[in-house]
Amino acid sequence: MTATAKPGFIHRMYDWTMEKSAHPHAELWLALVSFVEASFFPIPPHPLLGLMCLANPKKAVRYAAICTLASVAGGMLGYGIGYFLYESVGLWLLGVLGLTDAFPPAACYLRQFGTEIILIKGATPIPFKLLTITAGFIQMNFGEFLLASLASRAFSFMLVGVLFRLFGAPIKAFIDKYLVWVAGAFLIAVVAGFLAIGALSGNSATAKAADKCSGATLESVGLDRK
Repeated sequence: MTATAKPGFIHRMYDWTMEKSAHPHAELWLALVSFVEASFFPIPPHPLLGLMCLANPKKAVRYAAICTLASVAGGMLGYGIGYFLYESVGLWLLGVLGLTDAFPPAACYLRQFGTEIILIKGATPIPFKLLTITAGFIQMNFGEFLLASLASRAFSFMLVGVLFRLFGAPIKAFIDKYLVWVAGAFLIAVVAGFLAIGALSGNSATAKAADKCSGATLESVGLDRK
């Protein structure tokens, strides 16, 4: 059975993250959460970013930039885990995060479409850590990975910064009340996000590749990285 993060654990991590918004070194905590979330931490930095933007809207762009750069740096760590430590660390992390079943389709899609997947990720709920570890595993071109990650993360955080500045209070209240459901919806939407890629491509060859990848398994992905 695949190991998954328990609801109580998710709530504790969320509460811990939210506490850092009022910390004297809140920007450092924002950078840390953004960094570790890109490779192994279960809570995204968006709620923390939102609270800090609410507290000081004039610094929203600064906070979004911190998230972007730290997340890309964390993505490099995730890439390294997938490239060098997949069997010893990567598999365990994916299991703890409940992403084991999503890994084969992710590896298949990244091999088929490359940077397009990472760019599209900015508009979908696909966990970034899943893509960073998988990109390292398939030995994706590092330069292309880095540029695509920068574009995707910048889009994601700038969008959240603007939304929280305009509608921060209602969004925060919703996340507080329905955190477990939100986290579960993100996991369920992973595969749906991948399936949407085929529709966005608009050609039969890509659609066939998407159908193939949606049913990918560990055996079809293979551990020889060919």
